[in-house]
Amino acid sequence: MGEILALVEARLLTALGEPDARAAVTFLGTDRIEVLRFVDGDVVRYATLGMSAQPMTDPTATLADPVRGPRAELILSVRAGLADTDKVLRPLAVLAASPQVEGVIVAPGASLDVGEPLWPGAPFSSVLVAEPGGLVEDLDPNEPAPGGPGRDGGPEAVGPMDPVRFLPLLPMTHNEAAWKRVRGAQELQERWLSHGTDLRDPLRASVDLD
Repeated sequence: MGEILALVEARLLTALGEPDARAAVTFLGTDRIEVLRFVDGDVVRYATLGMSAQPMTDPTATLADPVRGPRAELILSVRAGLADTDKVLRPLAVLAASPQVEGVIVAPGASLDVGEPLWPGAPFSSVLVAEPGGLVEDLDPNEPAPGGPGRDGGPEAVGPMDPVRFLPLLPMTHNEAAWKRVRGAQELQERWLSHGTDLRDPLRASVDLD
């Protein structure tokens, strides 16, 4: 599905600028996942490219639809220079491949766990999937750009497909992940907000959960 990935990459570049680095990871039995790195002042953003090539399918479905179904890419934003966050490339690729490998649907409010620190010294092994739309707008791959090729100047539209959503990932400490399982994603996010938690700090401590 090179056509849709060209549209997705164009959307990422339009929103985030030119990446200063990119890496590719391939897992057995899955499509290649790329991770692009964008630097914006003191913030570095990592975005997956390849997760949206296939629609996510309900694992209980008897027959997978090769076209229709939710599509997404993942975006992680952290403060630069405080930790070796470039090591997050493989964990991000693992998460992006999870719909193909494990048959899960990644959606806002979900918790994703890689089972190891996201980068060396990180107090996080899991992330909360946040609502999309704030950083990179959803992409409708069925909508051609006016007067020519596909949206964002890419190839012609390839629909009918669900929109591609660009889902922010918010790292969670072990305690936060456990609290979220009991209280829910909304209450955890409200707790972060009320305490002024810097969710981009790659070395932050857990928010007060008492």
